[in-house]
Amino acid sequence: MNKYVSVEEKAIEWGVTKRHVQTLCCEGKIEGAKKQSGVWLIPSDIRKPKNKKSSPSQLNVLSLFSGCGGMDLGFEGGFEIHKHSHNPRVNDHWNVEYKENNRVKIPKTRFNTLFSNDIRSDARTAWTSYFSQRGIDKSAFCLDSIVDLVKLHKDNRLNIFPENIDVVTGGFPCQDFSIAGKRQGFASTKTHKNEKTDDDAPSEENRGKLYMWMKEVVSITQPKVFIAENVKGLANLENVKQIIEDDFASISGNGYLVIPARVLHAANYGVPQNRERVIFIGLQKSSLKEDVLEQLSGPEIPIHLDPYPLITHSVDALPGTLPFVKLKDIFEDLKEPEESDDIDQQGYSKAKFMGKHCQGQTEVKMDGIAPTIRSEHHGNIEFRRLAEEHGGKYLDELQSGKKERRLTIRECARIQTFPDDYKFIQKAEDGYRNVSASSAYKLIGNAVPPLLAYHIAMRLQALWDVYFK
Repeated sequence: MNKYVSVEEKAIEWGVTKRHVQTLCCEGKIEGAKKQSGVWLIPSDIRKPKNKKSSPSQLNVLSLFSGCGGMDLGFEGGFEIHKHSHNPRVNDHWNVEYKENNRVKIPKTRFNTLFSNDIRSDARTAWTSYFSQRGIDKSAFCLDSIVDLVKLHKDNRLNIFPENIDVVTGGFPCQDFSIAGKRQGFASTKTHKNEKTDDDAPSEENRGKLYMWMKEVVSITQPKVFIAENVKGLANLENVKQIIEDDFASISGNGYLVIPARVLHAANYGVPQNRERVIFIGLQKSSLKEDVLEQLSGPEIPIHLDPYPLITHSVDALPGTLPFVKLKDIFEDLKEPEESDDIDQQGYSKAKFMGKHCQGQTEVKMDGIAPTIRSEHHGNIEFRRLAEEHGGKYLDELQSGKKERRLTIRECARIQTFPDDYKFIQKAEDGYRNVSASSAYKLIGNAVPPLLAYHIAMRLQALWDVYFK
């Protein structure tokens, strides 16, 4: 007679999370597993199943509010991260390539970016410079307001947006929902071009309602999936989250199933940063398999159909997870600005220490994760190290001759998990805006961490053929 063990015991044996084993059971990937009184039991001699590779067919992505392309890079994949950011116990199917300097290269996904959009000229400069090196034509980036693009498409019947789009992504502007801001929400007094309105009357075109224009693009392009991202503060601002979920669900006459939005902590996915973001996921009902639609519409989503990715890192060292990635590890091979050949490592804010009562006047903790890299710095980006009289803790570094200074552009980029081959500070083509150190800080701070986006993309990729007809 077979001896059975619990999910917890098998998770410890395999070095994975309990939820990972439950998912494998629900997907029928563990031979002999059985459910008894609502609890999964697993034959004790069963080995961990290997993940099968997904179909190689390409899936087309349309990206809105793209900035410098954090979400786009995450959905594309094929970039380097620190080895501590990868948990092979949970994601052994990633088939990473181990590189020098404690780096691993994560594989390319099935997703391919066809269209990207933002109103910032410096975002276009950074985006086109980087993604053109990855084989994406510069014409894929459209420098214009999403409001104007939708109007052009509708009023003039121009084909602004590509056809055959599978996924629409968008981190719609978050300043009006952020705890760090005025939290005007839907009543924002900024326009869709980020300019002050002529009056204070709310409008469908103000910055706080740009998700409605993302909704219009979804209605036009009819993707199987859309993914929207915003700050955690949105989820705590009156009933904003529910309103947005209901609005998204109403696309094409109640044509999308909106999975309840969830707040994801980037540090739980190998990003060395205290960054929490709310993620909305919508699935086109007509494309879903009938049984999948029924299960996803229920009061509780089955684990094996949950579109949100498994966590890989935790502060409490949960079984199967790795500890949060530390700053000292991701910074270990970086030279000081005056010794570096990397222009993004040379560049940093020279703003002086202004006192602990001001934002950003603290020293990052090298044995922990970074605070949220913000988009509006105004010279108050956190310090890499402070002088002793300002409360600095790294006295050995100061005594060795290293300067009191703020985080560099490259250090912020690494905190956000951008690879080192992404160059931020640079001159633009004629007619476009250069990327200065100041604008680079803003572009990086505005971005979705590429590694967090990659987790979402890989989870979606794994479920694609399970979800859709």
